[in-house]
Amino acid sequence: MPAPHTLPADDSRDVESFATVLSEELPGHWTIQYHQHARHEEQFTHAENVWDLNEVAAALAEYALGADAHLVRDDGMSLYVTVHPRHEGEFLVAAIAPAGVAPEAYAGVHEPDGIAVPADAERAARAVTANLLPRYDIALAQVRHNAMNPPQTEPGAQQEQEQVVMTWLEDGSLAAVTTTRPSAEVLLAEGFVWESAAKAYVLGGDDTRAQAHAVRAAGARLARLGIATVLRAAARPAAETTLPTPQPGARTTARTR
Repeated sequence: MPAPHTLPADDSRDVESFATVLSEELPGHWTIQYHQHARHEEQFTHAENVWDLNEVAAALAEYALGADAHLVRDDGMSLYVTVHPRHEGEFLVAAIAPAGVAPEAYAGVHEPDGIAVPADAERAARAVTANLLPRYDIALAQVRHNAMNPPQTEPGAQQEQEQVVMTWLEDGSLAAVTTTRPSAEVLLAEGFVWESAAKAYVLGGDDTRAQAHAVRAAGARLARLGIATVLRAAARPAAETTLPTPQPGARTTARTR
């Protein structure tokens, strides 16, 4: 597996402090879950439901970010916060997709891609409130509507799920699974290769920048076809599913504005 890019040794940004102040500036009551990544693989575990196929997804694919925070509002809305690896004066904030929703409910719903925000939490909160939260609200409403109103299938007709599930593998590659011909054609066009042993279309991770570009391009093309794309972390063996206890730096706090 190619080594991810790392942050500069003198990077002093504090994700927990920034997320705490950001939560105080955002409307509503937020609970903060802070995670330090003892291993690079933990980054994908905490980011597996990040609802983004653009800048945040690229950062996660290319860099070891070291830490993240989840901001969870009382109504269930969740935000992902981490440093911006390419701009030392910025952080990244992204929506987190709701858990427990059938993948087909995401079909045709455009990802509320995350945004880069300044390290000034007050200015960042204004950007999140004006830009990200409205798009997040719309996407959530669409997904919930789709989940409550699944398409009806004619008797005897076979329904194909319009979705592509991409899973990060331990070697840094991505395995994409789909059941439809149009999505398979998109994957092949963007550099995925069918591997019969894996029963999936696989995109190598030797060049993380090219990989991130291919994922964004495939996601955009699939979205135009009304096909959902879901990014997931690979399931770890049972012995690895529990992080060391106590988790260094892993804390949960609550803040209210």
